[in-house]
Amino acid sequence: MAKYLAQIVVMGVQVVGRAFARALRQEFAASQEAARARGRAGKESAAASSITGMTLQEAQQILNITTLTPEEIQKNYEHLFKVNDKSVGGSFYLQSKVVRAKERLEEELNIRNVDNQTKPPQDQQPQT
Repeated sequence: MAKYLAQIVVMGVQVVGRAFARALRQEFAASQEAARARGRAGKESAAASSITGMTLQEAQQILNITTLTPEEIQKNYEHLFKVNDKSVGGSFYLQSKVVRAKERLEEELNIRNVDNQTKPPQDQQPQT
């Protein structure tokens, strides 16, 4: 009886171990594919986040931006910079956050512009 119970336990552990290993391989493959899909722009965006100390999402929240357009960034930046000016009772800390958010968003725009210029048009890309 104990012998059969031990065999069942060993077989169960083997099945679970194989399933775990397979799931881990699939997750790793999916991760690699996502990294390739992000390509160079994803790496540069991550580098910009680490350099500026602010993520893209945080910068968008600070400037209340939903789409990355230079006009919207500049408009919201000017408003928030003036509102948080120390001479009108604003906060220097918040004003500096607004400046850093604008810098981060402009860096992201530059990355996207460079990436768009280096990619061939969709109809000329090689088919795989």
